[in-house]
Amino acid sequence: MEKIFEQTLLYDFYGELLTPHQQSIYEDAVYNDMSLGEIAQERGISRQGVHDLIKRCDKILQDYESKLHLVERFQKAKQKVGEIEALTKLSSDEAFDNDAVLRRMEQIRSLSGELKMEL
Repeated sequence: MEKIFEQTLLYDFYGELLTPHQQSIYEDAVYNDMSLGEIAQERGISRQGVHDLIKRCDKILQDYESKLHLVERFQKAKQKVGEIEALTKLSSDEAFDNDAVLRRMEQIRSLSGELKMEL
């Protein structure tokens, strides 16, 4: 399951950099969950050819990520947004504690500054 999640994330970020033929076959394999045999039969190519193309696409997408780090940066930003969201949820006791509110605001300010630097 984790591999499919990684493949879809990489494809979402870098899929447009593949050729239309690569995109079509990769989408059938990853998004449409078609077997190699089904894709091969539909396209009139060998099962081995489909397998090789998918492996090649995986490598191409991984290479883009290793150079550009867009997925990594996206996941870090998503995590920080989650932390900011959690900091905005005050308990009833904290809502009346000015020091607690100020601490949380400073943490939010710090996280948002980090986000701005990354983007």
